[in-house]
Amino acid sequence: MKIAIGADHGGFRLKDDIVTFLKELGHEVEDFGCDCDQSVDYPDYAVPVCDAVVEGKADRGILVCGTGIGMSIAANKIPGIRCALVHDMFSAQATRDHNDSNVLAMGERVIGPGLAEEIVKIWVGTEFSNGERHIGRLNKVKALEDKYTLHP
Repeated sequence: MKIAIGADHGGFRLKDDIVTFLKELGHEVEDFGCDCDQSVDYPDYAVPVCDAVVEGKADRGILVCGTGIGMSIAANKIPGIRCALVHDMFSAQATRDHNDSNVLAMGERVIGPGLAEEIVKIWVGTEFSNGERHIGRLNKVKALEDKYTLHP
């Protein structure tokens, strides 16, 4: 699986740990930065990761900031992205199984590398259940996205 990943200054250390872990699992990773603790703006890193997912250049994306909140908000503004903010293993499984999330957001200041690796392993390894009720709900989410997306 090809995974795009990005972080701001509040999440770059955890991002680096996740990149190493994903490669150990055999995944291809495209790292969009950042690689320092100097203040940067999280949307500047969320956008290229999400663009890679929407454009089919990556199968899924992972975003990390201090809490994961800013990244998830920015990501979910992009049509076609279903970003889930996750800090536990049950939610990692549920958001893939039920919501077909294509981007995962986490917070470095909220969880440590051990838990992050477990979350990533579950999230990457869980397929969408494709159940009729879940597809119907995702179609409703897509309809909302279409309704509220400005078309030039």
